Amino acid sequence: MTLSKIDLLNKRFSRRMFGYSRLEVDQFLLELAEVLGDAAETQKSLKKKVKRLESAVSEYRQRDETLRDTLMSTQKMVDDLKVQASREAQLILDEARTKADATVQKGHNRLAQLHEEIESIKRQRTQFEIQLKGLLQAHMEMLERCDPERDKFEEMESKLKYLKKAE
Repeated sequence: MTLSKIDLLNKRFSRRMFGYSRLEVDQFLLELAEVLGDAAETQKSLKKKVKRLESAVSEYRQRDETLRDTLMSTQKMVDDLKVQASREAQLILDEARTKADATVQKGHNRLAQLHEEIESIKRQRTQFEIQLKGLLQAHMEMLERCDPERDKFEEMESKLKYLKKAE
């Protein structure tokens, strides 16, 4: 049974000889006590529920705050890792470029050295050919100039061939 404030204010008891009807007042008080008892239990139950919910809300807020802090920490770590990775990548690229430049420079130096060696060998070959030609020419001239006996021998040989043919 429920009683409202209006029901209480509008309640009228019948009159008897020495005041209100005791039976009606007692019955009304029992009804009122029952309604107030139910309301008190409901209020107590609701207060417990409110405390439980406030505790849960507090716990959820704390979890939310922890999650936010964790998320912010994680985001900061991710950003730091990105920056660090970017720096490391740049260092690796710079080192690779430096090594590549050094390798290319070594290749150019070696190529220049090989060109110089080839030119030196060509000069040596040319000098050798000139010296060899000079030596051969000198020997040829020497052979042609220094062999008067050979001329005599050839002359005798030709005479001998002529005599053999005449026979």
